[in-house]
Amino acid sequence: MARVRVTRDFDSPAERVFDAWLDRDRAGYWLFATPEGEMVRVEIDARVGGRFEIVERRGGDEVLHTGSYEEVERPRRLVFTLQVPKFSPEVSRVAIDIEPTDSGCRLQLEAGEAQEEERRKYEKGWSMILDGLAAELGAGHGKEEP
Repeated sequence: MARVRVTRDFDSPAERVFDAWLDRDRAGYWLFATPEGEMVRVEIDARVGGRFEIVERRGGDEVLHTGSYEEVERPRRLVFTLQVPKFSPEVSRVAIDIEPTDSGCRLQLEAGEAQEEERRKYEKGWSMILDGLAAELGAGHGKEEP
């Protein structure tokens, strides 16, 4: 078993990257979104003990991503549980740490452990999600940027 880890540098400040994870108006553009999917519902209760539900329609099926927040320490750390019932009854724990850098910030995501083949698959999926976050930060959907 090996840890699932993905690290990504962003040109945006740590606060902006952190806030994107908890902003229901923006999260639907990138969080658990796929190019062929249609976002149906985004509900985020961004507090320790709060829950989230993100539902995307993919090929006629609705895929629910759900979990609860365990740590919310803006702008440095976010920890939440994650379950995708359509694909697995398992609940994983996702930890996100964000550190400021000279040009923005560095995000490190850790999402448990998996066998080598599964670990690569999960890391690829999380990398695609972080690509979507980078694109969203550049697009500025949902809110005017200061």
